Order: sequence, then C-alpha cells, then structure tokens
Amino acid sequence: MTMNVARIGELDRGAVLHPFTQLDDYAHGRMGEPTIVETGMGVRIVDAKGAELIDGFAGLYCVNIGYGRTEVAEAISRQAHRLAYYHTYAAHTTDELAILSDRLVRMAPGRMSKVFYGMSGSDANETQAKLVWYYNNLRGKPGKKKIISRQRGYHGCTVVSGSMTGMSFYHDHMDLPVPQVLHTGVPHHYWGAEPGETELEFSKRRAAELDEMIRREGPETVGAFIGEPVLGTGGITPPPEGYWEAIQAVLREHDVLLIADEVITGFGRTGSLFGCQHYGIEPDLVTVAKGLTSGYFPLSAAIVGERVYKVIEEGAARVGAFSHGYTYSGHPIGAAAANAVLDIVEKEDLAGRSREVGGYFQERMRATFAQLPIVGEVRGVGLMGAIEFVRDREGKVRFDAGLKVGARVSKAARERGLIARAMPHGDILGFAPPLVVSRGEVDDIVAIAEAAVRSVMDELVREGQAV
Repeated sequence: MTMNVARIGELDRGAVLHPFTQLDDYAHGRMGEPTIVETGMGVRIVDAKGAELIDGFAGLYCVNIGYGRTEVAEAISRQAHRLAYYHTYAAHTTDELAILSDRLVRMAPGRMSKVFYGMSGSDANETQAKLVWYYNNLRGKPGKKKIISRQRGYHGCTVVSGSMTGMSFYHDHMDLPVPQVLHTGVPHHYWGAEPGETELEFSKRRAAELDEMIRREGPETVGAFIGEPVLGTGGITPPPEGYWEAIQAVLREHDVLLIADEVITGFGRTGSLFGCQHYGIEPDLVTVAKGLTSGYFPLSAAIVGERVYKVIEEGAARVGAFSHGYTYSGHPIGAAAANAVLDIVEKEDLAGRSREVGGYFQERMRATFAQLPIVGEVRGVGLMGAIEFVRDREGKVRFDAGLKVGARVSKAARERGLIARAMPHGDILGFAPPLVVSRGEVDDIVAIAEAAVRSVMDELVREGQAV
C-alpha cells in the first residue's frame, strides 16, 4: 500500500490526542508535521518519508531486543491463530501465561511468589499501591498506608502512580499528588551534595532524611517506599555509593515494604538482569514492563514477594476473592510475546552484552563529553546514560531554562540522524539504545551527539550565553 503521508498527517492532527505534546502548537501546525514511523530494523527506524534514524532511546527505553525481530512476530502470530484472547479471572489461564509466570518468579530479584499482569508500568504501580494497602489491612494495620517516593522519581501517569512520580509537571493542573503519597530527596550527588560531601556521606544523609520523615509521619502510617534502582526519566541518574544499603536499613527498621520499580532497568539494561541485582536491593514487590516484551506488545507485571503474598493468601478465607483485575490481565498474546523476548534475552545474554558494550559506551561518553565547557556531568550505567549541560562548570550554574539547551541539542541530534531524548527538569540529553547495539553503532551515536553538542555550544557562545 502506498502511504499518503499528507493525508495520514491530516488524520492524525484531526483525531489523535498525543501524550506529552504541546497541543495548541500541534493543532495549529507550529510543530510541523508528525513523524510517521513506518518500519524499523535493529537500532534504526525509518519514517514514511524514507529518513533513517538511529533510535538512541529504544522507543521509550523499551525496545531492548531491537526492531524487526521476526521470532517475536511469529510467536504473536501463532498465539493469535491458536487463541487470541481469554481472561484470567476465576483461575482461568493459558500455557504461555503459566510458563511466563513461573519464569518471572524464578528470575526476579528477591524472594518472589506470584505475578499479576497489566498493560503498562503505570497500571502495574497502581496495582502495587493497592497491594500495599490490602496487605496492611489484612494484617491488622489499617493506618499503614502512606507510600514514599523520591523527588524526580518516575512511576507512571495514572492517579496513584502519577502521584508517586516526583516531578511537578506530572501533577500540575491534574489534582495530584493524592495525600497518601509523600516525596523524599532525590539521590543525585552532583546537585544535592553539600560542599565537600562524599557520595557515601550524601547517601547517609538522604537515608537520615527518610528516617526522619517516617518518624515524623509515624511508622504506623507508612506502608511502602518505591524507587527505581536507577532514576530514569528524572535524569538517568545512578545511585550514589552506599545509597541503597542505607535506605534499606531504614525501611527494615520501620517495617516498610520496598517496591522496586524495574520498568526501565529490568531485563538487562544496567548490565545485570535486574537493577536490584546490580545494586544489592532486596525488594518485597517488583514492577516490570517495557523490556518484558521489548514493546512488541503491551504487557506489565507486578511481581509479588513471599512476605506479601503469604498474608494475602492467609486472609482469603476471611475476606473472600482477591477483588482486583483487568479484562486484559495476563493476555495470552502478551504472554507469548514475553516468552519469545525472554528467550532472546537469555540466548543472546543481553545483560552481559549491556555490561560489555555498555562499558564501552560509558567510556566513550566520558572521553568525548566530560571536558566540554558546557557539560557539568556525564553519568550512566550499562546502556543508559546522560549528559547534563551547565552554563558554568566550576560554579555549577544552570543555563536559563528559557534557552532550552537540552531540547536544542536533542533537535540538533535528530537533524543529524539520532534520536536522543531531552530529559525534563534540567538541560539533560539522555540515551538508552537497544541492548543489541554494537560498538560500531555506539561510535555512531557518540559521534552524532558530539556534533550536535558542539553545534549548540557554538550557538550559545555567539549568543553570549557560554564562554
């Protein structure tokens, strides 16, 4: 079929409500035409006009196995021909779902027991909140309901998950956050440390602040703490030295559950299969999505630890059925897609690849960008990384937000054939390429990013905004 690009753009502008899009600008053509993505292969996508782009962000951190993997398409097709849909209510299941669930319980970090399925990371974290409340009701602690997240943490866009997200623009004009959700300090040493404070000292201070918050609120009112092993949308920020060890000690002292949001870090991105394993985190609940199917089908999972599940099972005789679920919970096509993706993750050792090629990526990033006069920090782990831009390196002075430096660099990279994301709440350029990326493709990504950064740096010098 020959695509009428202009007609598709017209239909899109007339009927699609796009997420995270300036709607007035788009509606009146000030953003230009939409990018109509037509196909993809490996780490590249091609739009309807034939332009090829290296996807340095794997969609939204999710296409870990790369584009065009026919073995996943075939698994989806086989399942759709055999049984396209059935629900999982009242103990109905399918073979793919049972196999996937056993697989996830065995591979997940911590002592896991059961898996509940949704369609997105947002709804999975919504489920986690309900599980925390249900668990504490069943064990006779009905006041233990507050959930503590971190500033700049990202956990979704639904009502409770959006509240757990610690960035103000997710809350503005949306009547969020809900009162059960609190936010503690961001674990970012570069911006948060006091003069002369080491990473270890900074981590201990953040843990002490969490301890003080729990004591102030009352431990009997705090049910859970949720955190990404590595901050994702909040700036692609690995934790400082000693952070998770100190945080977990506080949670254990106050009988507070730990929800590990592995939506981005799960299935190999850090160089370990899970971010929890990379940083010594022992979670009670684990959230996964994105890499679970590499984006080939919408599927998420709330993986429930033994500690929580035991209470829920023992309470069933008293309270009856577990009254939570979605029409598409455990969708058989999603389960088939996930099994095919996890076969690739294991067969091709994508965690090991992320560790090896990711190490090269981190080295190339630091060698190329760390000494540029507008770069304050180059950071990352495995195949995720970020460059943070500042007006004054020595004084750690940010650019004026109105200059939109991060967005300008992202646009300059896009014009040169690379998708790299301008991250919110700062002038940050983020990277999270598919885990199948090669060293040669890493070189291409870094070279294009360097050209983009230098072009914007030159602009800023001409404008008198940089030296």
